[in-house]
Formats: sequence, structure tokens, C-alpha cells
Amino acid sequence: MSDRPVRIGGASGFWGDAALATRQLLDNGRVDFIVYDYLAEITMSILARARAKDAALGYATDFVSAAVAPNLERIAEQGVKIVSNAGGLNPRACAAALEKAIDAAGIALKVAWVAGDDLTDRAESLSGSNIVEIDTKASFPDPRRIASVNAYAGALAIAEALNMGADIVVTGRCVDSAVTLGVCLHAHGWKAGSYDLLAAGSLAGHIIECGPQATGGNFTDWELCADTIETIGYPIVEVEPDGQFSVSKPEGSGGLVSTGTVAEQILYEIGDPQAYKLPDVTCDFSEVRLEQAGDDIVAVTGAKGAPPPDTLKVCATWMDGYRGGHLFSFTGFDADRKAKRFADAAVNRAGNILRSANLPDYTETSVEVIGAESQYGGHARAQEWREVCVKLAARHADEKAVALLFREAVGLGLSAPPGLSGFAGTRPRPSPVVRLYSFLLPRDDIALTVTLGDATRIVRHAPTTSPAPMVRPTAPITKGEATQMTTLRLIDVALARSGDKGDKANIGVIARDPDVLRYLWEQLTEDFVADRFAHFLEGRVERFYLPGLNAINFLLHDCLGGGGVASLRNDPQAKAYAQILLAAPIHVPNELALRLERRQDRKPAHQPD
Repeated sequence: MSDRPVRIGGASGFWGDAALATRQLLDNGRVDFIVYDYLAEITMSILARARAKDAALGYATDFVSAAVAPNLERIAEQGVKIVSNAGGLNPRACAAALEKAIDAAGIALKVAWVAGDDLTDRAESLSGSNIVEIDTKASFPDPRRIASVNAYAGALAIAEALNMGADIVVTGRCVDSAVTLGVCLHAHGWKAGSYDLLAAGSLAGHIIECGPQATGGNFTDWELCADTIETIGYPIVEVEPDGQFSVSKPEGSGGLVSTGTVAEQILYEIGDPQAYKLPDVTCDFSEVRLEQAGDDIVAVTGAKGAPPPDTLKVCATWMDGYRGGHLFSFTGFDADRKAKRFADAAVNRAGNILRSANLPDYTETSVEVIGAESQYGGHARAQEWREVCVKLAARHADEKAVALLFREAVGLGLSAPPGLSGFAGTRPRPSPVVRLYSFLLPRDDIALTVTLGDATRIVRHAPTTSPAPMVRPTAPITKGEATQMTTLRLIDVALARSGDKGDKANIGVIARDPDVLRYLWEQLTEDFVADRFAHFLEGRVERFYLPGLNAINFLLHDCLGGGGVASLRNDPQAKAYAQILLAAPIHVPNELALRLERRQDRKPAHQPD
């Protein structure tokens, strides 16, 4: 336990993130800990297939070979401790690979591994239970198709591993922010029932869990740091014992840390900001406030916590046939219509072959003309398109049927409208469709084990109680007096960031000026947003108010075609949804429009969709 702040660097936001982050944080970050987040639902299914082929695999191998092993001497010299969920489905094997690299380097570092989240061996019994999917209420999938079943664990086992003396901690599936919260629990001695502190630590983890998305990556005003993308800094949080913390990046690195970049990341991939449920705490981010405390330093306060739910979220991945997709390009007059006709002809020809053989038709097909504003649906601008790509995709129970579609598409090359071209290569190969099935289990049903050398300890999630009734913040209202209004694009008055959770998408919108917020609330209704995404949306839209950030968060249900690799969409993870919404028109008073124009480097364009 320490009475000084702890500095934690976030070096990975997904399996495949840049390997340079570790060295950057060691060279210029002055960090005490480096944390890594590698796991997403699709990653778990990939790891499951790897482990099925080789019992020594099933973890994020890059963590060992690219992140840690080349930097072991620096890690040991500086006394920096490492925490990662790179263990995936095989944390024991990951720990063994780390120990082998440590021995080869002749360095004395202790590795602990956390297990217990992997419930794949329970698939048969879960299938026979009364479990239902969280949203669809569907029954548990056929256990023969199950690839993985993992509970989202919390931070207590990570803290215990550090308390036992580990220098490196490897876990299986845990919530993304747990690697940071576990460090805070260890460093500051926070207790399981100190919910405001746990919420603050979880928010710090949420901000750095996606790496440089907090330091200028995917930022609405991307041109503010466009010249330094190559050297973008990875985020650092400096957490005080009382839960206050700041966000920064290594000295001399590129990117940007501003109230805007941090606010966007806070809203990324959340639903109800007053009920952000984690294994250790239920977080309320509605009153979180940001202050630009210096160049590339943002102070964060105001996170509140309540008891966690009495259940843990568990996600299973299961195989549901095959899918495939490919991009074909068309150039010339009427390129969009040519592309659409070509793709439809390929689907029709392949479908006719299936029917003539008395085989089932495609479960689903998807044609999206990229470049002709297909992502904007009914709000696309009508004009002549002279250069597009058409994305053609299909799903079927038989991988041969998927391969058939692309054989026939290629076979149409000499029959297509003029202008068809593309980068030469082999036809796309079908890949398994991996679907996500999320459900809840009592937290008492899941115990974690921490192993360090010959010592093993059992850690259970702390007991919980019912939270107090939620009080929603008073929504803003516009003033009733008449005033002359100007129509701008949403991007001229707000920042936005979007992301996914399964088949749901969220879009966080942050007012550029506090006085804009009431006009956003008045005009960006659930119905307005539903209309902008009507071509994707199959469920409802929810709206939440965050007065601390001058923000609104939208949650769109059933809008990603299944999400992840189960989806045939060009954007199955809602990465571009914010960009689509930012083209929408917003009406603000003339004087407010002028104030916004003076505050920005660019003049607002009066051409909303």
C-alpha cells in the first residue's frame, strides 16, 4: 500500500495492437505498471480453435514474443510490473512461455497466473439448465457447437496475485478495466466495498483499455494530431489514493490528450452511464468531469459507485455455419448501379445452382456499395458515382455453398457491366461464423485461482447488496424565447464516438459548448437517431444524459446484423456510426453558431444531410 499516486500505462487495446507501446512506456512513461487488454469475443473463439489444435496454445502469443520478451531487461531494471489478460483460454501455458523467456534472459521475475473464468467444460450441464440469452431469451446453444464459455471476472484475483509478490500477472477472461483496477486495489489497499474508489479505478481502466483511442486515435477532430499518428503516445493514468486521477501520455510522443479525446473514450462502448455493471462495482459516470490540467494532461473526477450485480456476465461463442465476403471495384459512369447489378447477378446465379441441386438457399446475403453512401441509408446524398467498391457477402450452413458464390462472381467477370476491376489474388475462402451467446450466472458459482510458483490461492468475488434507487439527472430544456436559428452539421457543434457490444451499438455525443447541449437534447431524440439508422436498426434506441461531460449517449439495439464475425455488414462493430450521425442537421441560435465558429480552426459548413 502506498500514499503516493500510481502510474499505469495502457499498452494494448486488442490482439494485434502495436508492439512498440511497451518500449515507448518504458522509455518515456515513468510508469509503475503496464497493463494489456487483448481479449474480445471473437478473440476467444480464435484462441479456442488454436487450443483445440495444440494444448500448448490458446493464449495471445504476441504478448510473450513481441511485448514482454524483447523488453525483459528494461522491465526488471525499472521494477515495472506487468498485468495482462493475454492468458485467454490458457493462462497457465502463457505463464509457462513467459517463465521460459525469463529464464533464457537470466532474469529473476515472478509470474502468477489467474484461472477459473473458463467454463467450457460446463457446456453440457449449462445446455440442460434454464439459462436464457440476456437479450433474445434464446436457449443455450447445442454444446457440440460450443467453442468457448468464459465468465467476465473482476479485479480481486489480480490484486491478490500482486499482493503475493508477482512481477507479471496473466489472467484469462476478465472485464477490460479489471487489469487497471486490480493494480489500484493492490497499490492503494482499496477495499471491496469502497464503491466510489472502485468506480474511479474502473473508469481509469476504461479510459486506457483501448490504448491510443484516449490519446487522439479515432478522434472526431483527428486533424489536430494527424501529423503524429506514426508516433502516437499510449495512455497513462496517474491514480491517487483518493480515486482522483489524470490522463497523459509519454513525453515526446505524438497524439493528443485533451478533454475531447478523453470524453470520447469514456463514452466508448457503454450503455446506461449510470448502470455500467462490472463484477466489482456498478459505475455511475453521469457526473464525471474533465479539466485540462496542462499540455496533454486531463484531470478526471466525479465517478460514483454502487454495489455490483449479484450475477456475473458469461459469454459463450458457438459455431453457426460459414460465411465469406469480398470487395469488387467498379470505375466509370453509373459505377454504383453497375456494382449493384453485378453483385445481384452473382447471388442469383449461385442461388439458382443451389436450388437446382435441391440444396438450401443462403441463410443471408449482403450487398453494400461502398463509396455510394450505402452506410447512410435514406440520408445518402444523390449524385453520380464514378468509382465504388461493392462488398458481396453470404452465409450458409455449408462452406461449399459460400465458396460457390465467389466462384460464380468471378465467373461473371466477362459478363459484368464495364469497369470491373480489383487487386489480383485468389478467391476468398469461407470462414466459420462464430456467434456470441451472453447469459448470467450467480457470482457465487465462479471462483478464481491464483498460482504463483508452488502457492495457489482461491479468490471469490466479494458479496454484494442491493443498490439504492437510481436518480436520473434533470434533462436540459431549451429556453422558450424566439430567436433566429442557424442550421449546422452535428460535427460543427459536437464530438462523437461509437462502438459495439454484441449486436448493440452505442454513439456518444459531446457538446463542443455547454450551451449547445440543450439543443442537442431537444433535437437528437430516440426517433431522430432511429431514422438515421433505419437501414440497419431492428430494435429500439435508448438515450441517456451525462451532464458532467455535457454529453448524450445513445444505445441502439439489434443493429449490427449479429455483430462481430456473425455479421455480414461492412461495419459489424459500429466503428463508423458516429461519423454517420455527425452529418445530421442541428439548429442552434445564430449567436451560438458564431461563437462556435470563433472557437474552431475551421468554419462550420452549412451543408448537413
